[in-house]
Amino acid sequence: MKLILASASPRRADLLRAAGFNFATLATETSETRWPGEAASEMVRRLAEVKARAAVVAACDPPKTFSEPVIVIGADTVVELDGEILGKPDSIEAARRMLRRLSGKTHRVLTGVALIRLPDGAARFAVETTAVHFAELTAEEIERYAATGEPLDKAGGYAVQGFAGRFVERIEGCYFNVVGLPVPRVYRLLVELGWRDDTAPPK
Repeated sequence: MKLILASASPRRADLLRAAGFNFATLATETSETRWPGEAASEMVRRLAEVKARAAVVAACDPPKTFSEPVIVIGADTVVELDGEILGKPDSIEAARRMLRRLSGKTHRVLTGVALIRLPDGAARFAVETTAVHFAELTAEEIERYAATGEPLDKAGGYAVQGFAGRFVERIEGCYFNVVGLPVPRVYRLLVELGWRDDTAPPK
């Protein structure tokens, strides 16, 4: 059974690869606009499905007969603090502002996942939530970290697997979710859809 990751995120690909999954990637352009009044959990669930279904359309163009089942995996991750979604900072100053807000507080990381099996269209959906507690950051720590450029393409303005790992005092829930993909949850959903491990057992 083949797997397709509907994402251009190198972090999601690295997580799946490190966990022993063989897959292809197929990223598509989709709008990530939040609907008015939409809760963060609803947003990531919806966008994960949108991404997965866009990849399904791309995978089926032109129409084809599948020699074996294919499972498409879509995902969307956001950082939420006090009910507000923190996106990717578009400048060093924006990164500084986000880090000041995160300092000394607990925020939530939510990832929606959508798995769609072809050719029959069977699907599974889930939302994983992890609480992350940041230490109190000094002005110098914020300045030095923002200056690395690492926050600029990260939701919430930080990478837990990078330099910002030194600021994270406590995580409640799935660590991989904070990186961008709740691998254990994805694995369970894959099994539900009939996927079987094709990696070689350890000798």
